[in-house]
Amino acid sequence: LAGEARALMRCLRSGVNVPGIRMVDAAEGVLGLEWIGGKAVRALLPGGSEEDSVAQNSEGTDDGADECGDAVLVEFGVERVVGVEIAKMHLADIIHGDLTTSNMMLRKGSKDLVLIDFGLAYHSTLVEDKAVDLYVLKRAFASTHPDAEPLFSSVLASYEKRLGKHWSTIN
Repeated sequence: LAGEARALMRCLRSGVNVPGIRMVDAAEGVLGLEWIGGKAVRALLPGGSEEDSVAQNSEGTDDGADECGDAVLVEFGVERVVGVEIAKMHLADIIHGDLTTSNMMLRKGSKDLVLIDFGLAYHSTLVEDKAVDLYVLKRAFASTHPDAEPLFSSVLASYEKRLGKHWSTIN
């Protein structure tokens, strides 16, 4: 609990889009976070929706009116936004520990990508830990989104661009 809250605070201070912390009760083991209304990236990429017909929103209801907007978001680079947010997180030396498209939400009514579920997150300056984070995401793309696997190269390209001079140590 404390580690998750610390990781979220460090991300928030570094400009990473994560849920805001609303309350922490360490004695009771409760962490209250902002509700992120929107869709998981998993549901927006090919092969990721549990039901291939229609993606569902965070309330679990059919959000068919938004389908055109989702297609535009995917077409114009949700994978690039993924790379940027992960790079910002890694520049803050936070390792997510469970980077999957299920742990990324597109906030309803905006193009903001929010990283969620920091239960396995920790602080590390090691390049190897950041590389493992990226490897986990690559495997998630391969297993959950086989048709979208080429998009992972776009994730890495935007990650590299955001890291700038720090990329050479990871590459």
